[in-house]
Amino acid sequence: MADKLWFLLPEIWLFVGVVVLSIIGLSKSKSLRDSLPFVTCFFLIVAFIMTPFVYSADRVADAPLLMPMLGKYVKMIVCAVGTMLALLSVGLLDRPLEAAMAEGRTRFDAIRVNRGEYFAFFLLSLIGVMLVCNANDLIWLFLALELASLPTYIMVAISRPSSKAQEAAVKYFFLGAMSSAMFLYGFALLYGSTGTIVITELRDAFTDQTLSEGGLSRLAIVGMILSIIGLCFKIVAVPMHFYAADVYEGAASPVTAFLGFVPKTAGAVALILLLSTVGWSNHHGFNVDGLPREILTTLWMIAVLTMTLGNVGALLQRSAKRMLAYSSIAHSGYLIIGLIAGPPFGLNAVLFYLLAYGLMNTAAFAVLAAFERRGQEIESLDDLAGLRRRYPVMAVVMAIAAGSLMGMPPLLGFAAKLYLFIAGMNAGHVALIVIAALNSAISAFYYLKLVALPLLAQSTPQSETVIPRPVVWPRVAAIITAAAIVILPIFANQLIKASNVANSIEQSALLSATDDLSLVEKVEDGTRH
Repeated sequence: MADKLWFLLPEIWLFVGVVVLSIIGLSKSKSLRDSLPFVTCFFLIVAFIMTPFVYSADRVADAPLLMPMLGKYVKMIVCAVGTMLALLSVGLLDRPLEAAMAEGRTRFDAIRVNRGEYFAFFLLSLIGVMLVCNANDLIWLFLALELASLPTYIMVAISRPSSKAQEAAVKYFFLGAMSSAMFLYGFALLYGSTGTIVITELRDAFTDQTLSEGGLSRLAIVGMILSIIGLCFKIVAVPMHFYAADVYEGAASPVTAFLGFVPKTAGAVALILLLSTVGWSNHHGFNVDGLPREILTTLWMIAVLTMTLGNVGALLQRSAKRMLAYSSIAHSGYLIIGLIAGPPFGLNAVLFYLLAYGLMNTAAFAVLAAFERRGQEIESLDDLAGLRRRYPVMAVVMAIAAGSLMGMPPLLGFAAKLYLFIAGMNAGHVALIVIAALNSAISAFYYLKLVALPLLAQSTPQSETVIPRPVVWPRVAAIITAAAIVILPIFANQLIKASNVANSIEQSALLSATDDLSLVEKVEDGTRH
């Protein structure tokens, strides 16, 4: 028990932050309430610094986890990107109420202010993602996934004083409930087929089934497929993608940026843990990919449909937020390529891609969060036309974010996508990579709009009315994330080494996981050229 609690120190620290934020949010002092996002950043930065010390070599050696080093990598990127997301949310909530209190038109009412609750839910959702990494049984995994998701329903609802936000939250909640029921039923079937809920024991039971029966039982395969489909909601993949466009459009831009990264990371990590039990840690009796054929076929179909529907849907949009919502769907399809390819290179690519996508997504939404028109946040592509004339830095940031999402060299998105494609090719899925490459070409049509409109288009009467939000911090976050997109490709080697160690299953592999870096060299060569 003590070993488990040791690895939860970053989460415990963030939970202390939840309590502190909840108390500060009830303060009558406006300066204290204004400090909430910065207090959130403080707790995240300390958790980031704490994580490498928690995952020391001697502690990891005794960890009762399937992938003991996974938490170190994931928790650090969650804290880093979460800090930028907190900066996006500065000044988001209670603006009309705070103005009324400042002018003396109303008194402070603790029931009416939402900022404390918002940032408390913000940290609770991040804690859920981090707890997924520590899951060693299906009950823990289910509760961690729900903790990552449930706060986001409320964040969507309170993010804007608009009926759109309420509608988005309701749609999000009901589809989320259905997906939870689906993967929980899948977990029940996995338990029924093995007699255990412990992930390491699931792996051993599936290995025994394969060796004794020539493959997994029908019950186990159905359970795993249901679990995968349920988790598609978290990563915004087909067939659980329907909510994305409406929810992304209805929520405020900082919350939309949060939805694009946090639940996707939780779902991707959960899929890594689940799929590792059916083939990645033991290839006896499996096909060349290490996954049962039924599960491999399911992932293959989900990847193709997700990439294609996401990119085609994005082509048809005139709203920047809806376009980025469909873009998020498409990127989930690319992520699944890494899950299909498996360890070590496929999982390296998935973990690296999560970091890259978190920064790219945050940069794009930071630009939208930095501006408003007539008191309302900007949503339409027309609002971005000619942005360079008055706000050239933000126009460049949007161009960098869109170019990286498209996979334009030498930006971070290019290195991440290239590594995914190389991992897929190395695993023998040439047809899948061809489809992904065609989808990347399709995506250029709409990403280039996000590059051209701010930099090349002439201003319109609509875009002339766009002004910056009163707070500067969303623009600061935009500049920091854009700089990271440009600079981090230089350190791709180190990042991939870290992800390689993170997905190591066997304890002995922790010392040798960074030895085989031939594909890393290919990525670096591709980035340079």
